[in-house]
Amino acid sequence: MQTEIRAGSYSEIICDILGFPIFEDESAGSPSLRKLDQVTRGFLRTALATGEFKAELHRTFLCHAPRGIKAGRLLLIGAGKESEFTPAKLREVAGTLVRRGRTANCRSAALWVRGDIDPSITVRICIEGALYGNYESDIYKTRDREGSDVEKFTTIVGRGIAARDFRDAVSQGRLIGEATNFVRTLANEPSNVLTPSEFALRASEAGSSAGLEVEVLEREEMQKLGMNALLAVARGSDEPPKLVVLRIEKQGKSAKKNSPFYALVGKGVTFDSGGISIKPAERMEDMKADMAGGAAVLGAMLVLARLQPTVRVVGLIPAVENLPSGRAARPGDIVRSYQGKTVEIINTDAEGRLILADALAYARRLGATRLVDIATLTGSCVVALGHINAGMMGTDRETIERLRRNCSITGEKLWELPLDDEYRKAIRSEIADIKNVGSRWGGAITAAKFLQEFTEETPWVHLDIAGVDLDHEGRAFAAKGATGFGVRTLVQLFM
Repeated sequence: MQTEIRAGSYSEIICDILGFPIFEDESAGSPSLRKLDQVTRGFLRTALATGEFKAELHRTFLCHAPRGIKAGRLLLIGAGKESEFTPAKLREVAGTLVRRGRTANCRSAALWVRGDIDPSITVRICIEGALYGNYESDIYKTRDREGSDVEKFTTIVGRGIAARDFRDAVSQGRLIGEATNFVRTLANEPSNVLTPSEFALRASEAGSSAGLEVEVLEREEMQKLGMNALLAVARGSDEPPKLVVLRIEKQGKSAKKNSPFYALVGKGVTFDSGGISIKPAERMEDMKADMAGGAAVLGAMLVLARLQPTVRVVGLIPAVENLPSGRAARPGDIVRSYQGKTVEIINTDAEGRLILADALAYARRLGATRLVDIATLTGSCVVALGHINAGMMGTDRETIERLRRNCSITGEKLWELPLDDEYRKAIRSEIADIKNVGSRWGGAITAAKFLQEFTEETPWVHLDIAGVDLDHEGRAFAAKGATGFGVRTLVQLFM
């Protein structure tokens, strides 16, 4: 998609479809809308008066060949309450415009920006939203594909603003939008295509192009290091495990002296059958996306490699396949982790925490002073928070608060769950240092308590994205399928 910034009047923009956001508390007589109603000779007043259009968020109303403007179509887009309008909602408005343009076979779309948001953030967010909305999940369809790509997207920023002032914002928007869509493609891939080896290969290719140093630890190296928790998960599969390490080349030049050293660690289970503790057949096909956390770390690192943050960042992705076989780990097995702690495996379907345990400990060995992990870790988190918020827990208050504040920009909602010491009792083992699962109660929290054992005193944040990695319903601003959740959250942490 080609993107551009234009300063001027919306009525003069030539495009196939023009998007105009409307707030719920506005009327055709409102000062900010009076011109649109006059230019279109009462179209807005009629649309609102008849009730055909309501300005609730994501609602739309399309007018063909509108009077008074040069666009081929005018799309009114509900923007919700103006007092609640955030950059995240602006991103959704841009995505809604592009999705509607796709269904109408529009080649070009333009958005008239409204709302009290910093112009540079506005430009970046609009481009992110447009790219997000232009994405389709039907990469393996040979026919009956939905809509057609919007090839050009214009953000109209009004008079008196120079488009050249937003070059960085345009670049950032494209980087984040394209990386998010790359991650969505990875998570949408079937597991017969995206094996751990293929995941590592794509990470290597994309990482090298972005300026990342990519190291892939193979099974033999992990055996020498003693990563037996990670290797236990991989034992049941013929596919070899990989540990992908992503470093930003020459980052020392941009990183401030004595700045924190962050490690981003993402779960990369390319298919999770549950192992011996096998999952029910219903919706098991979704387990191809159990690597969404690892993909988010990869996507974020691709962006950060180009943005060169002022703190050091490394990415780690343990990639495995969890299958049952005669070699698979069994309930009751005990393994010694890379850190040296022994783990009693109670349930082989609690595999994500095992691979993350070794990866988190290895990140500390690499020198990381702050840890952030992201994983489709527990069904319990979905029970607690549904498909709206990701769970957030940890010991790093500074990073947690920053992540929470950033939600209004990223649109990726995070809800903090408690991490009281009393939850540790549920994962005590009688014959090992710790067991990998407790009772069904508070499962998202006890999973985090398990991970905490391997972070020790290092400040750490855990993001459980099990309920937000896939969207089966479809949204006005996005295709069904993988959401790419986490890319924006991780990138914004360093902006």
